[in-house]
Amino acid sequence: MIELKNIHKFYNAGSVNEMCLFDDFSLTIAEGEFVSIVGSNGSGKTSLLNIICGSIDVDRGQILINGEDITRKKDYLRHRNIGRVYQDPAKGTCGHMTILENMALADNKGKPYHLGRSVKKSRVEYYRELLAPLNLGLEDKMETQVGSLSGGQRQAVALLMATMTPIEMLILDEHTAALDPKTAEIIMELTDRIVRQKHLTTMMVTHNLRYAVEYGDRILMMHQGNTIMDRSGEEKRNLAVDDIMGVFNEISVECGN
Repeated sequence: MIELKNIHKFYNAGSVNEMCLFDDFSLTIAEGEFVSIVGSNGSGKTSLLNIICGSIDVDRGQILINGEDITRKKDYLRHRNIGRVYQDPAKGTCGHMTILENMALADNKGKPYHLGRSVKKSRVEYYRELLAPLNLGLEDKMETQVGSLSGGQRQAVALLMATMTPIEMLILDEHTAALDPKTAEIIMELTDRIVRQKHLTTMMVTHNLRYAVEYGDRILMMHQGNTIMDRSGEEKRNLAVDDIMGVFNEISVECGN
């Protein structure tokens, strides 16, 4: 379970450029819940992910994961239990290293470092078994540098790497936005399969409203640091893209656009 309690975050506090990002913001996400998050630019979507991951500190409030207060915990310590996939496929992989080396690196996440071989031969077949269901031929390109792969292939590898070790939650930051439509569909299907199989608590920020409607158990719409729509269960299943667009249009009118 993820709990954000009374989060306050201001930029340039006390100056003429002061900006309120979150003011007494609270949110609870149940264990195993897959939440899609939508909203206009500047609504606080990615900032919310960054606060949970520790990339942004909060001024006041608490962040708890499964009851543990991680508000002041360093980001690299949080990432032992959090997998994150970024919009840019290059951010989740090492381009100059091979697929095999990348997967071996991810396989050792959270483990103590010591002198020894970075790639264990006993794990190579396991990596092949992970790659084969993608139907991208990557299991036959284990010695290929990741930097030479297509964006979709690289994002698929990044997604596998983010979820290889036991994690408590998965953070998806517009992870299909840089992909062509066909490849984006493959990545979304892979995402849904991994989330269901591993029962991962998942937060997915997306600008693709169809994905937000079709995938996940719950949908949130954010605006100016607040949640203005929160649908789950039957309400989520009955939601259509046009319903979300209607709310976007109302916001646009209120903002004078």
